[in-house]
Amino acid sequence: MKSERGSLPCSDDGLLARAGPFRYPPLMFARLRARRPGTTLGNLFVYETMRRLLSLIIRVLYRPVVQEVGRVPLTGPVLLAANHQSFLDPPVIGFAVRERHLDYVARAGLFASPVFGGLIRALNAIPISEEGADAAAIREILRRLEAGRAVLIFPEGSRTADGAMHEFKRGVAVLVRRSSCPVMPVAIEGVYDTWPRSARWPRLFGCRVAVHYGEPIPHDELLQDGPDAALDRLRREIDSMRLNLRSELRRQTGGRFPLPGPGDESVS
Repeated sequence: MKSERGSLPCSDDGLLARAGPFRYPPLMFARLRARRPGTTLGNLFVYETMRRLLSLIIRVLYRPVVQEVGRVPLTGPVLLAANHQSFLDPPVIGFAVRERHLDYVARAGLFASPVFGGLIRALNAIPISEEGADAAAIREILRRLEAGRAVLIFPEGSRTADGAMHEFKRGVAVLVRRSSCPVMPVAIEGVYDTWPRSARWPRLFGCRVAVHYGEPIPHDELLQDGPDAALDRLRREIDSMRLNLRSELRRQTGGRFPLPGPGDESVS
């Protein structure tokens, strides 16, 4: 019987499972390239290797709660907007997205080290200034979206100092308006208590982390009441999901984690 994809007798997954990855290398490479259009195989292999390694570490140390990752579109440009709690946010959000490789926005200072800067560039990071609107970074994000990629941004601009969500930067409104693609709200929780900005290293034991992927919002729908209303909607949706994750982590830990604090407050 023919499959829906053409005259092959079974699905791509069936071919690879029966014949092994080396008998159909063009098919294997095509599937890998689809995870991040327009990039090199070397970059794809580096990202995938790191994603799998970090996935193992995160699962062993933090037993993550992952909700609705299947909502991430498999193809096409999408802007993921998440609250920002810790340096752990990008790997915790990205490790569960198996069918796509994310591009990340990171503060420019992290690229100062040749070694670490080179590593995060290989992992698709985009440098952005913390001093205000960064026109070059916005252009680069738009270029990657036009290439069909999924880009993760943190509209607060910097890590929370107390676990609560804070105001979004005004430059995010410009980016959302010019992106012409769906925007997906993403919430992360437990990561502030695991690695607050006041700590040099993350805690390795006694912590849990959680991430929830919201419904992608079509561009025209999000902006129908203007950029300010769009940012307010995103902020409220992300914070609502974050608070639900906070409650779920406490339910699973018998109320032990996360500890009570400013993170229990909702945005006004």
